[in-house]
Amino acid sequence: MELAARRVVLGISGGIAAYKSAELVRLLVGAGASVQVVMSEAATRFVTPVTFQALSGKPVFTDQWDTRVANNMAHIDLSRGADALLIAPASADCLAKLAHGLADDLLSTLALARECPLLVAPAMNRQMWENPATQRNVTLLRSDGVEIIGPATGEQACGENGPGRMLEADEILAALLAHFQPKLLRGRRVLLTAGPTFEAIDPVRGISNLSSGRMGYAIARAASDAGAQVTLVSGPVALSCPYGVRRIAVTSALEMHAAVHREVADNDVFIAVAAVADYRPVKPLAEKIKKGMQTSPPTITLVENPDILGEVAALARPPLCVGFAAESEKLHEYAERKRRSKRIPLIVGNLIGDGFGGDENTLVLFDDEGQHPLPKAPKIALARQLVARISALLESLAWQHRSLGA
Repeated sequence: MELAARRVVLGISGGIAAYKSAELVRLLVGAGASVQVVMSEAATRFVTPVTFQALSGKPVFTDQWDTRVANNMAHIDLSRGADALLIAPASADCLAKLAHGLADDLLSTLALARECPLLVAPAMNRQMWENPATQRNVTLLRSDGVEIIGPATGEQACGENGPGRMLEADEILAALLAHFQPKLLRGRRVLLTAGPTFEAIDPVRGISNLSSGRMGYAIARAASDAGAQVTLVSGPVALSCPYGVRRIAVTSALEMHAAVHREVADNDVFIAVAAVADYRPVKPLAEKIKKGMQTSPPTITLVENPDILGEVAALARPPLCVGFAAESEKLHEYAERKRRSKRIPLIVGNLIGDGFGGDENTLVLFDDEGQHPLPKAPKIALARQLVARISALLESLAWQHRSLGA
């Protein structure tokens, strides 16, 4: 559980988006966090404290003068020892109070007296969000080190459509998880590929590789959580794009090839996780092949797809290139051979039977220093270990460049 031993104070201000906070509490608790809910009086008009008490397993605080705290200082005691104060939803009024240090209820006073980081997920009508006063308050909060999560653009309770919609509970959880990760790739740009490619034979049939995309998406999330600006070139998968990641959707190997070459400039790292089809039909048929209407099975002439990783590694000034090798046998031999043939510093190998398509995997990292086994673990945990290795390689390369320059 990624939030095990973490203590989170969840503040809820007044707004219809408070109903999403019930799901957020459930997700936080499910991730292992200890959650203490504090509500403004206005928030209790939308969802009752009983709901949050049932979900968090803790009494909910709403009153600045609550006598359940022995010293009558709930605004101080509740935040002591907390790892984060997260306010979701944060209304326009709440943002204004936070920006200007107002403290006229328990939640605003708690925020002013806290010793832990503050994260806020705004939620309001689009005109309220776009109002210059709100934008000034948001700018001021950011300058004070407050992390602003969202908002999203979409349909609002008022019936209008635009910016100001609170992020969904899973997106807020992802942002909180990212907050706690060390920023090993802060300031770096990472480009990666994920998922399969699909090479059309006719309008309904094609050649593809088995790939859920889960490992690539986990790495995209881990790199983003580590502070990198991440671009994900993804083949067709049934996965949501990780929070904070820019996704470019492609279908074929040629589309992925074009997207990578269009994006690769100025990236520090390129990670080729995608299961790119090795071959494609020379000329896809315009009409569906009809079974039984031919005297013999159709002949499909194939041509080799471009080697995306090999081409990027061969650039005059390539990013740090990381490859993947999924093998059915002789993993160590084949993975190391692939690394050397492509002349890349790091390749990640795994046996297909060790977690292909599932939520867990077993990996081996191959680099100039040798082999580094990563025991079976959830893919996001493995992705974070890979990111740490990539960070170390970047630092090593930077040191080498500085030494040569000296």
